[in-house]
Amino acid sequence: MNKIIEKEYFSEAVVKLVLEAPAIARNRRAGHFVIVRTGDKGERIPLTIAGANLERGTITLVIQKVGVTSTKLCDLEVGDLVTDVVGPLGKPTHIEKVGTVLASGGGVGVAPLLPIVEALKEAGNRVITVLAARKRELIILEEQMREHSDEVIIMTDDGSYGKKGLVTQGMEEVILREKVDLAVTVGPAVMMKFCSLLTGKYGISTVASLNTLMVDGTGMCGACRVTVGGKTKFVCVDGPEFDAHQVDFDEMMLRLNSYKLSETEAYENFLNSNPKP
Repeated sequence: MNKIIEKEYFSEAVVKLVLEAPAIARNRRAGHFVIVRTGDKGERIPLTIAGANLERGTITLVIQKVGVTSTKLCDLEVGDLVTDVVGPLGKPTHIEKVGTVLASGGGVGVAPLLPIVEALKEAGNRVITVLAARKRELIILEEQMREHSDEVIIMTDDGSYGKKGLVTQGMEEVILREKVDLAVTVGPAVMMKFCSLLTGKYGISTVASLNTLMVDGTGMCGACRVTVGGKTKFVCVDGPEFDAHQVDFDEMMLRLNSYKLSETEAYENFLNSNPKP
């Protein structure tokens, strides 16, 4: 079990948890994730490691309330124990000095993007980061991103903060003014699809960190399979990062929506049986 030692609300539905996990903190690299379970009969869900502190032996997770398990995790308090945290899992981000990197993050996808941006900057790259959300209150980790980026551009759908528009508009603004050597995108599948279409138009190599359905995290169950370059890949062991221009995002989104009805029903039943005081 892993103890929660810090908790912070980024918004009503997005929570940062800092957990004691010294072995994971020692071995974690940018791009790695963990499989988390709460309760003896709890569901297993993947969460990207948003940060680690070797001295304290901790890892940071950012969780959005979207279903039963994520809500249970977000409702835990400092001092509570998370039943299982397994990792680090997946392949780490390939980090090298390439020149100028355009990083884009949407919603809670900003959390897994942060360690990637940090590592790319440490490798000597010029990093320009575009953060996007529906409104100002949903922009997260801006201060930390500014610490590790040469420039941060904020895009909000409603124009309540930064510039009004989509993440792709912020990205294209950069692409049109200077040479971009690599793009990295993390966020909702539909966002990554359109980021990929944009960079494909300009011939920019692009890496996407995929957030598929996942159960065991070791390549055995096959729940996380995606088609990349016409071949079946497993996000948990072959990824989570792939050449975005080779990913079949439409198929991925269909699979992500496979259990939406069941998830919605389970969440509604959970809320009805656990009313807020």
